[in-house]
Amino acid sequence: MEAGIIPTRRLKGKARVVVRGIRWLAEGDAGLKILKTTYLRHMTVPRVRSYVPGLDEILFGGIPERSVVLLSGGPGTGKSILGKQFLYNGLKRGDAGVFVALEEHPVAVRRSFRHFGWDIAQYEREGKFAIVDAFTGGVGTAAQRERYIVKQVDDVHELSDVLRQAIRDTGARRVVIDSVSTLYLTKPAVARGTIMTLKRVIAGLGCTAFFVSQVSVGERGFGGPGVEHAVDGIIRLDLDEFDGRLYRSIIVWKMRDTKHSMVRHPMEIKDGGIEIMWDKYIKITGSSVRIEPLPKEEAEAMRKAVEDVEKQPAPKKIEIEEE
Repeated sequence: MEAGIIPTRRLKGKARVVVRGIRWLAEGDAGLKILKTTYLRHMTVPRVRSYVPGLDEILFGGIPERSVVLLSGGPGTGKSILGKQFLYNGLKRGDAGVFVALEEHPVAVRRSFRHFGWDIAQYEREGKFAIVDAFTGGVGTAAQRERYIVKQVDDVHELSDVLRQAIRDTGARRVVIDSVSTLYLTKPAVARGTIMTLKRVIAGLGCTAFFVSQVSVGERGFGGPGVEHAVDGIIRLDLDEFDGRLYRSIIVWKMRDTKHSMVRHPMEIKDGGIEIMWDKYIKITGSSVRIEPLPKEEAEAMRKAVEDVEKQPAPKKIEIEEE
């Protein structure tokens, strides 16, 4: 495998160590000498498991670590539920988390977690979970009890500072911002800059994030070109009406550094949260709705990818943010 020459360190005299693909070479006056050759079948991408039924399968193992993923869709499609489920599933397995509330009062956020039986109170008490209140501006008795408050809710730099502190205090590995489109809905020109500012903080501190993005009913976009190209992944949730009935579905539109399903999957919102029928696909046309099983080889590849990730050791969190 030839991948160019990458200098790594110098030896004595004129020699240096280089890597050419999978061969380690010593280069000196006598020419090149192979130090060792390592044969690898593939590069392993560190992943964060969502543990949302079916989501890791359609992502062939999970979300690439440090990714910022846009959860896009119209009202009622399950975006906020998916984000909260991602956080709670992490909390249960030792991943601390932060939820940024831009459109809900923190009291309502806690209530919505409880609605699905997701008890976040213990994790807040233990300092493993935090809500960043970017909704109230600190106004109101209940809001004054919050630890992390953004006073100027349209100031992305203040939001970044408060979010950075919450991540460091909790040791968070997962972040959800709901809804990020609130920050630039009336100022589309600043959308990309807003996303990149938040992304630098989140990825730099070793976190993986879901950004909830609103679109209008019937709109096929994801949040605008500045946003769509800045994020690492896009997951689209939809709610389609056919013959008087609503059908839920999910599709991965984009995800850097991983293979992903290329079809739309049916999904449901149940008492315990979202469940994705990862081994089926849904096709909605003007005259019919069809739910069919995936080809066996594709379903098997998804299942095996998840099993392979489960065998990997959990990656350690490393902060690389430059102040």
